[in-house]
Amino acid sequence: MKVLVIGSGGREHALCWKLYHSDSVSEVVCAPGNAGIKAVARCVDIGAEDVPALCALAAEEKPGLVVVGPEVPLVNGLADLLRQQGLDVFGPSAAAAELEGSKAFSKELMDEAGVPTAKFEVHTDVVKAEALIAQWGAPIVVKASGLAAGKGVIVADDEATAVEAVRDMLAGNSFGEAGHEVVIEEFLAGEEASCLFIVSGDTILPLASSQDHKALLDADLGPNTGGMGAYSPAPCVTDAVAEEVLETVARPIIAALKKREIPFIGTLYAGMMLTEKGLRTLEFNVRFGDPECQPLMMRLRSDLGDVLLAAAQGELDTVSLEWDTRAALCVVIASEGYPNSYEKNQPIRALDKLENDRVMVFHAGTTMLNGDLVNVGGRVLGVTALGDSVVEAQQAAYENLDQLDWQGAYYRKDIGYRAI
Repeated sequence: MKVLVIGSGGREHALCWKLYHSDSVSEVVCAPGNAGIKAVARCVDIGAEDVPALCALAAEEKPGLVVVGPEVPLVNGLADLLRQQGLDVFGPSAAAAELEGSKAFSKELMDEAGVPTAKFEVHTDVVKAEALIAQWGAPIVVKASGLAAGKGVIVADDEATAVEAVRDMLAGNSFGEAGHEVVIEEFLAGEEASCLFIVSGDTILPLASSQDHKALLDADLGPNTGGMGAYSPAPCVTDAVAEEVLETVARPIIAALKKREIPFIGTLYAGMMLTEKGLRTLEFNVRFGDPECQPLMMRLRSDLGDVLLAAAQGELDTVSLEWDTRAALCVVIASEGYPNSYEKNQPIRALDKLENDRVMVFHAGTTMLNGDLVNVGGRVLGVTALGDSVVEAQQAAYENLDQLDWQGAYYRKDIGYRAI
């Protein structure tokens, strides 16, 4: 079958690469794609947020399956419109995508479903939000309720930082529409893990565990980013923990949506914190994590096309997932200055020296300019490696990075340290 993938990041490159190598898939089309995706898919220059043009493209291409990668088109209803065209789509409806599109909605649904999460309040008024911060004290967490590309979470070590975050979001417009409503949460200490599930109706299929590094700097310091690296499996997610997340988090939240007559087809991503007091849910996303998707696709041995089509057609209970027993680790190479301003159109050379039989470079913010591969985004590459352990996968990912010929590159030197 022909598969249409929507998106242009490292996640979409990993999905296109895996679909390209799936026996069930005859052709992969990607909109808009990037310079790396062009090696495994026919790219069409239509932005992932241009819903009308994507619907027209799908009508023209008539794919056997559409896979929507990023959250914005899902929140904007792309999956609904494509289904109205009679297409099989892997990706939730706009109503289900509110799980990620509104942290306020997500937290309230967690409360309703009895999903373990941090104590929270939702605020739109600066004065009331500041009063709550004074009442609860620090450390405390301030989140923009809407979509903020993974950057709308401020972990404040003191009350002044929390108050500044609230003012920036509610009054200063630092995250635009996303920050016009804030969620203020108690601070949770512990180890964070990503638990992903493929969901179709009542069938919930867990993916292998993974863990990402959201902070910019080594030792998980500095501002939050969209993700500076990830690995799978995550040793902190034991079989018992994985089962507990399935039964106390995934099943209840999907049941709560169903109770509201909102079916879910797609990827459910539960960001979990393993605390001394037990599991707590940090957030839900409604798509594959980026960069968690990259190591997961390196480890997946099942035919991805078959799995996603079965989910789209309500037949997920007919498939199972097989995993490579090896670990995989992804190091994100970002433009220096990210997540703030950075220089674009810098030449990137010598990528061929990084890849071998167990190392794959997934592209995110890249394009071709005058014959050169150049950076056009904040997160640019994901060097992803397999190894018999997280230690070996880490060594394989890092050992050739000094050969990368790109003056504007920045990457963390310690991805995977929590597992190691």
